[in-house]
Amino acid sequence: MDRKPQLLDRWGKPVRRAVLREEVAAPTITGVRSPMSGTPADGLNPVRLANILRAADHGDPVQYLELAETIEERDPHYLAVLSTRKRSVGQIDITVEAASTDKRDVDMAEMVRDWLKRDELTEEIFDILDCIGKGYSFTEIIWDTSEGQWRPARLEWRDPRWFRFDRTNLTTPMMLDENGQEVPLDPFKFIYARIKAKSGLALRAGLARVATWGWMFKAFTQRDWAIFTQTYGQPLRVGKWAPGASEEDKAILFDAVANIAGDCAAIMPESMTIDFIESKNVGSAHQLYKERSDWLDQQISKAVLGQTGTTDSVTGGLGSGKEHREVQEDLERADARTLSAILNRDLIRPWIDLEYGPQQSYPRLVIARPEKEDLNALTNALAAMVPLGLRVKASEVRDRFALAEPKDGDEILGITPPSQPEVQDQNGEGHQNALQSAVKHHLKGQSGNFRTTSALQAETPPVGGSPALEPEDVLTGQLTAAAQPAVAGMLETIEAMLDAAGSLDEFAEMLRNGFDNLDASPLAEVMADAIAAAEAGGRALVEDERG
Repeated sequence: MDRKPQLLDRWGKPVRRAVLREEVAAPTITGVRSPMSGTPADGLNPVRLANILRAADHGDPVQYLELAETIEERDPHYLAVLSTRKRSVGQIDITVEAASTDKRDVDMAEMVRDWLKRDELTEEIFDILDCIGKGYSFTEIIWDTSEGQWRPARLEWRDPRWFRFDRTNLTTPMMLDENGQEVPLDPFKFIYARIKAKSGLALRAGLARVATWGWMFKAFTQRDWAIFTQTYGQPLRVGKWAPGASEEDKAILFDAVANIAGDCAAIMPESMTIDFIESKNVGSAHQLYKERSDWLDQQISKAVLGQTGTTDSVTGGLGSGKEHREVQEDLERADARTLSAILNRDLIRPWIDLEYGPQQSYPRLVIARPEKEDLNALTNALAAMVPLGLRVKASEVRDRFALAEPKDGDEILGITPPSQPEVQDQNGEGHQNALQSAVKHHLKGQSGNFRTTSALQAETPPVGGSPALEPEDVLTGQLTAAAQPAVAGMLETIEAMLDAAGSLDEFAEMLRNGFDNLDASPLAEVMADAIAAAEAGGRALVEDERG
């Protein structure tokens, strides 16, 4: 019996198939991997925050990860921009590219495409992208082998607090076992995702390290703002008693002054009064706290989304909304490419190895939005170049415009081609050279492709026969036929540029750079002959008119 090949993960560790059938990192309330979290954000100050980050730098990230989780819960702005960045990638359609056209490779790709139809995939990708904020994330692959096959049943997010990094290099991920010991990750069992905000260790590459400072200073500002509002938001109440008031009267007045803000009602003797004194500069002082909070939010937007135009409306801000959106799209594209590489490395390749065995090449997940094409520019280019002889497949144009091939019986949009009028002589008989007698030398007796203005302007010839062709129309037809080979040579060069260009902008640049190299001498010779023929024909017409 053939033995299954020994599979190795990317770190060279052998795969144990028995372990893959179990959940190895599930949470337990009373165990090492407890879902209960601490609250290091309570009473946070710069000294404590610095100590938390310093401990993470030395391989103890628990409090840093708990703080990163807390600010997502307590700061609506950070939660919003971080979720926007993660969900913008999660909503992009995923495509699968087969390794080749071989049936086996196509079957592998189709298997992956079928798995991607799962409704849970969007939320699973959202959880994997937890690495954007914290710097890294771990997702356990729960394999399904119920029918003898290998297939990912689900992808379970695991709390990064349950993982560490090898103390010798702080880069190799480790897992806490049931006894709290750091052990290597089981091969083919986890998706280890990193999307770095900066180069360096995963423990220092998360956006949360920046966000924690902004959140702490904004918390100080909001606390001071709340105190200010409580102190100056309501008018100061001053009670006055009449001379000779007893201590009991004073106590009654004080209770009235103290409770009138909450109760909005009070009773007291007629001889007592209460004055309300409002602060005169509350507006300007109040704006200071708001501006500081907004400024801190803008810094968080820059850190997470790379811009502020899609989150904060700033009068006179730098750049337009379109430009800000393009910056966000750049980040989205980079996140999508990184996530594609992670899933191909930690999910698709292990899956194919388990189901089919090691391969020379593997199917690839591609997470990317389709490139937007300027169809107006394409239309203008075709309208200008097709009449000159550029050959273009109609099916290719339909594909670019997402138009289907019309079937028999379908109503077709378009213009009915005009009928070609027949050149007739004075007796009504068709004679192609009847009018050529007026044009001597080069044109006499030649047959050409007559393109008349009247034929292009009318769909049907007038009753009683077509009007006679003018001499200039004859010249135009002859020039078109004679210049065709010269123009075709130039078009071959242009077609080669179009095939080599990756976009219309690149094609335009190639045209500008290569214009001087186009060989126009054959066309120039034809034009020179045409001009000479036109001059000779004109002289002949004048002589005929003079008799």
